[in-house]
Amino acid sequence: MRGRCFAAFALGAVGVLGFAPVGWFPLEWLSLGGLFALLVREADGERRTLPATLIAAAFGFGLFLAGVSWVYVSLSVFGGMPMPLAGMATILFCAVLALFPAATGALFVYLAPPSWWRRCLLFAAVWTLFEWCRGWAFTGFPWLAAGYSQTPPSPLAGYAPLVGVYGVSLLSALVGAHLFEIGRRWRSTAACRERGWQRWRPIPPLLAAGLILAGGFLLREAQWTQATGDPVSVALLQGNVPQEMKWRPERFIDSLRTYYRLALDNPAQLTVLPETALPAFLDQVPAEYLDALGQLALRRNGDLLLGIAIAEGSEYFNAAWSAGASGQQRYSKVHLVPFGEFVPRGFAWFMAMANIPMSNFTAGSPGQPPLRLAGQSVGVNICYEDAFGEEIIGALPAATLLVNVSNVAWFGDSLAPAQHLQIARMRALESGRMMLRATNTGMTAIVDV
Repeated sequence: MRGRCFAAFALGAVGVLGFAPVGWFPLEWLSLGGLFALLVREADGERRTLPATLIAAAFGFGLFLAGVSWVYVSLSVFGGMPMPLAGMATILFCAVLALFPAATGALFVYLAPPSWWRRCLLFAAVWTLFEWCRGWAFTGFPWLAAGYSQTPPSPLAGYAPLVGVYGVSLLSALVGAHLFEIGRRWRSTAACRERGWQRWRPIPPLLAAGLILAGGFLLREAQWTQATGDPVSVALLQGNVPQEMKWRPERFIDSLRTYYRLALDNPAQLTVLPETALPAFLDQVPAEYLDALGQLALRRNGDLLLGIAIAEGSEYFNAAWSAGASGQQRYSKVHLVPFGEFVPRGFAWFMAMANIPMSNFTAGSPGQPPLRLAGQSVGVNICYEDAFGEEIIGALPAATLLVNVSNVAWFGDSLAPAQHLQIARMRALESGRMMLRATNTGMTAIVDV
């Protein structure tokens, strides 16, 4: 039992290589196929749910410990939390996330049917069900959903506009389960030196996996949306202000100068500055400076979008504010990050051990309309919000362009920035809209469909 749990842990950890920045997407199929193989062994035995639960929990713990351990960086390196406590908090966080794969293992073994193809379907469905649950429980943490590993060049990316990231997760698990079945039948046939029709036993799962992948290849050629309006010139400004320096009062003027110079040197119809680009509330920024930014945008008869906190009485919002030809507009972040942007009830003691500026925002109103900028209808989302595809599509079909402003400097030189960019790529695929990403320290990018 211990060996199977260790194997599951290793499979989960190796699966992280399927995601950005490595991006070996077939490893995600092999990782999930390996978990399927371990669970099938339990289902073929006495159908014991406890061992299956522990095996799948070990898989999940390996996946999240390898894939989202950057949480430790934000808590300890930049949040100032004592290293032992930050390490314990990270391990506990990964252990809680591992409960969702654990539930997958328990339910699969409990329900496992006798036929191979129904087992493959059940595994894929149950895996996807609990990924979806992880995406909304406790405000949701959809990071490392299997579908995110299948951005181009994966053939499964072709399904994203039709079924979304969770549909792609289901297909990834289905391909992985079929790969295991192909291998099992191949070994069985070779070992027994079967003759006649038995030699063809690997063909059905091989054909099923091949049809899924071929369908994705064909769908990648389909054009689901078309361009509208005139071309727009864009400037995405990345100030590269280190997180450890950003909130120091003596660096405030430097931040103002940095972003003004960048806007001055890069004229465009749409200029985008990242999340909390200026470390102050909007009403604390000199009015003449904001006017100057607006005038820079007007050089091209365009608009400038600035990520900045906005205070209203005792409440303050993580917002994006615009100035320029289209007038002043605003979007306030709706989906806040627990512990980073608001303190869950009963956890004030935990946040007291960290030093995270502006960690108790108020959520913006749901259903905010797209902003009208540079002749485009712009669906704005801030940082972590683009991980929730079901919320991003709320701006559609009105939005012709998606813009994300982020500050991933909190995670340093870890896996998080590349993983976040991969999430943005999935949003662009799902929506058929280009995604503009402006970040404080990287990765700033224009994501095409």
